[in-house]
Amino acid sequence: MKKKTILLRSSWQIVNIGDIAHTPGVLTLLENYIPEAEVILWASDDFTEEALAMIRKRFPNLQAVKGRIGMDGRAENPELQQALDQSDFLLHGSGPLLVAHEDVLAYTKHLGKPFGVFGITYGGYNESNWPEVRQILSEAAFIYFRDSVSLEQAKSDGITSPLMEFGPDAAFAVDLRDELRAQAFLADNGLEEGEFLCCITRNRYTPFWKVKDVPFSEEKHARNEAMKEQDHEDLRQAIIEVTRQTSFKVLICPEDMTQMELTKEMLWDRLPEDVRQRVVWRENFWLTDEALSVYVRSAGLFGSEMHSPIMCIGNGIPAIVCRWMEQSTKGYMWKDIGLEEWLFDLDQEAERRAVVPAVLDLAINNTEARRKALAAKERVEELHKNMAAVLENELNK
Repeated sequence: MKKKTILLRSSWQIVNIGDIAHTPGVLTLLENYIPEAEVILWASDDFTEEALAMIRKRFPNLQAVKGRIGMDGRAENPELQQALDQSDFLLHGSGPLLVAHEDVLAYTKHLGKPFGVFGITYGGYNESNWPEVRQILSEAAFIYFRDSVSLEQAKSDGITSPLMEFGPDAAFAVDLRDELRAQAFLADNGLEEGEFLCCITRNRYTPFWKVKDVPFSEEKHARNEAMKEQDHEDLRQAIIEVTRQTSFKVLICPEDMTQMELTKEMLWDRLPEDVRQRVVWRENFWLTDEALSVYVRSAGLFGSEMHSPIMCIGNGIPAIVCRWMEQSTKGYMWKDIGLEEWLFDLDQEAERRAVVPAVLDLAINNTEARRKALAAKERVEELHKNMAAVLENELNK
């Protein structure tokens, strides 16, 4: 019997280790649950060779193609055309929305083969006003939304895929590692396994103009500047309290390329001297494999990013998430997997004031926090298993 081929449309921007993580997460799920299938990665044009090489250390036989489908229905290059012809099913990987909706539209129009969606958010980019997105989503064999708010919004917008359910972001399944680099970093900075927490912060709007060829936004910059003290003061105080009240140190580290500058300004430079002696500020960006190898050696993580916490929980490491109105609804997945006590809205004063006690509790009662993280991990794994079973059933039709 001919092996079925899944064409995985994934691999978004590489300025963020979480965006990179979507792809190896899906690959891990497919390897674990549908090992008999062949998988070809259809990556975005700006997905770098460095990021691809990192993923191939874990998946050495991975075939990857790039390119677009033209108006005539033919691929821009023979490698993509061969992948399109060989494929039996197009799987759109997890992400902030149906990122590659134009590619999905072209695939279904010109090849007439089925597709499905693994773990996206819906509604954060005004998709309600995109008729073509609503149309193509309705044609999906299945759609898994990575937060229940997105699922309800899609239903409200009249999307009619025959199977629409909550399904966790594939980044929970990432198992990339760079042990040597991580161990060297920890040793060089006096961080011992299980004896430190990680802290990650971000701007309300990622200043992509600093790292990508995109125009400067005065409006977004002004909003970042207006809110950055409020968005950092409680996290900064959490660092202070953890280092003064417990034996843990704190590692301040980045999820995207713009955050080293931000964390130096808003966290490191503003810490008291006695606290700074027990804090490490990472000044260089890293890739997903090294970051995850550090996270799994920590006692937990807290901050205002999403995918580092996702990768932590996926490996049984406690993680606290802070969010605000400018972010999409993805943060609500913490409620969906039983971690509502670790989700805080920094736009709400009462919730802001609860951040420091929650971080302290995670540190002081770390054994209990790990138990909670493992319970969430098991729930995610069961949901991922069900998602893969649905995909396998579609392949066998």
